[in-house]
Amino acid sequence: MLVIGIAGGSGSGKTTVVKAITRQLNGRVVVIPQDSYYKDSSHLPMEERQKINFDHPDAIDWKLLCQQIRELKAGRSVEQPVYSYITCSRSKTETVTVEPADVIIVEGILIFTCKELRDQMNIKIFVDADADDRVMRIFVRDIAERGRTLDTAIAHYCDTVKPMHLQFIEPSKRYADVIIPQGGHNQVAIDVISATVEKALGQMQNKRKHK
Repeated sequence: MLVIGIAGGSGSGKTTVVKAITRQLNGRVVVIPQDSYYKDSSHLPMEERQKINFDHPDAIDWKLLCQQIRELKAGRSVEQPVYSYITCSRSKTETVTVEPADVIIVEGILIFTCKELRDQMNIKIFVDADADDRVMRIFVRDIAERGRTLDTAIAHYCDTVKPMHLQFIEPSKRYADVIIPQGGHNQVAIDVISATVEKALGQMQNKRKHK
């Protein structure tokens, strides 16, 4: 079983890269999004929840995420939490059952900031993109998916996204084995990574046969 970490700034094209690799590996992949593992804040008043800095490592339930990756690597299914950005809370009644697969892709902006999680990864990929391109994607996403207006999206970017990117996400690039420039549009890089993963899977399967 191979664990691949795919990090990068908000709006860098991580999801595009994940989808492309998943498609080329013909479904032998399970994707674990960091965004499902934000700490539950349902005990806080809504006014307090809306002040949560989702771009800070402290917002993530690293203990649960690392535990569930270990479970998947051991061949056991897990119950992935369901998190809502609208209510800033984790569902009390709903989870997603995730089954083990040949390749586990962990995806998120902050995943390289956690050493325990990094140590479980076989391949670490950082998706890089021009800051202007990222900003435009962030605004579109925040308005369409997270209930923000243009004014609040701009304020959120200036107050939270940009400073957290500079403090935590950009420095985490140094942990990457591979850096993909041009975000999700770099098909050459995606092809090379997919071929590398295929080769690694083949080697792992050969080792199992000879045991």
